[in-house]
Amino acid sequence: MEIINQLIDFVLHIDKHLGELIIQYGLWSYLILFVIVFAETGFVFTPFLPGDSLLFAAGTFAAIGAFNIGILVLILCIAAITGDTVNYWIGNYIGPKIFEKEKIRFLKKEHLQRTHEFYERHGGKTIIIARFIPIIRTFAPFVAGIGSMTYMKFITYNVVGGIAWVLLFVFAGFYFGNLPFVKNNFSFVIIAIIIISVLPGVYEFIRQKYFKKPDTKFEK
Repeated sequence: MEIINQLIDFVLHIDKHLGELIIQYGLWSYLILFVIVFAETGFVFTPFLPGDSLLFAAGTFAAIGAFNIGILVLILCIAAITGDTVNYWIGNYIGPKIFEKEKIRFLKKEHLQRTHEFYERHGGKTIIIARFIPIIRTFAPFVAGIGSMTYMKFITYNVVGGIAWVLLFVFAGFYFGNLPFVKNNFSFVIIAIIIISVLPGVYEFIRQKYFKKPDTKFEK
């Protein structure tokens, strides 16, 4: 419980904590940001790490000269792209091993094929949009790997989505993070970013659960 409270405090007061990190570690702060973004996108068990809020806060500090904006954007783009790539290959490696047995409780080989077909039809859009949705952003490349989405197709959308994600939030922080209203209400701004980010996922969940007609395409 204490860890959860610390994580919530870190996210809501990320401007204060990032400032302390910069003072304490100096240039090593770039590496720390790289590791956080890489882990948040690269491992399915770390979706709780800050993503959007961290990029926004980093852009805010870049505006006052704490980071070089060019180096910051380059490092974060590399972290985002390589993180998704690692996540994809983990899914790609684990997937065949999960389905090589004839029967596995809760899993069917048909699901692997359906996932593959879904990503072949909609994968590009899914990978890009997922970048802007917390938690889903962490699982999308993993599922793409399990579904055997072709890597050349995946990496193209991975690069586009990763760069777009980093540029949007870093430059939003760079241009707006130091405005008096934003600076004086930074925690509320972070909460607003989180809420706006999860809305597409909530909408899709409600649409799928309550409004989508049963899919009979794969039924015999």
